[in-house]
Amino acid sequence: MTRIALVVSDVDGTLLTKDKVLTDKAARAVRQLEDSGVAFTVVSSRPTIGMRFLIEPLRITMPFGSFNGSSITDPQLKPIEQHVLPASAAQRSLEILKQFGVDAWLFTNDQWFADNADGEYNPWEKRTIKADPVFVEDFAPYLAMACKLVGSSSDPVLLKRCEAAMQQAVGTQATVACSQTYYLDVTPPGHDKGTFVEAMVKRLGIAVDAVATIGDMANDVAMFKKSGISIAMGNATDEIKRQATNVTTSNQDEGFAGAIEMVMKRNGA
Repeated sequence: MTRIALVVSDVDGTLLTKDKVLTDKAARAVRQLEDSGVAFTVVSSRPTIGMRFLIEPLRITMPFGSFNGSSITDPQLKPIEQHVLPASAAQRSLEILKQFGVDAWLFTNDQWFADNADGEYNPWEKRTIKADPVFVEDFAPYLAMACKLVGSSSDPVLLKRCEAAMQQAVGTQATVACSQTYYLDVTPPGHDKGTFVEAMVKRLGIAVDAVATIGDMANDVAMFKKSGISIAMGNATDEIKRQATNVTTSNQDEGFAGAIEMVMKRNGA
């Protein structure tokens, strides 16, 4: 059995509780993992600016992935690899979000733009990524710099319909997937959490079988497929759980720490 040398974790719904809290037990689990010689990093649909608060408490020394893995950044927040959406795909996506009446956000590497100051999820995102939005009347000046677009809605059925329509409209020009039941992400094509894992495997010179991944949403399945073991959170849907090799408890019940314990036991620790 191949020893796990790298653990890659999702952030929201996995590493953090539903209130976006990094528990002491989760932080200790990462430190214990690293003390045993296993590398650790994170990859998320979050913007780069929304990952800063994790670096110090988790002692992250590896590059991490943001925007669903389409951007790779070092712990000093210097971009290593960054991709943006084709402007035409960004424009078409914004048009579809408008058609469905879904609030739209545009993220560049270091800023968050929104056009609705009364957006339902603005306060929640502000709390989540610990950054303020810049309100604009028109996204056009920023289309060429768009690392990610997000559609936010409290109607998950509407958002899934919007997701299907957008996937059909943009085709291979963008990756379209829900990262939460209330967030629809549009990110650069050809890059996902799986390609991020591949980049880390190459960087460390290890086998794919030496990687463990932890996640809870459909956008995590791409990295499940690029790892020796994959661990779905207890709060994941049954469909996501079926695509993982292991299942832990929920993010409200220290499921992340439980996943790390699985890795440690596999390694004989």
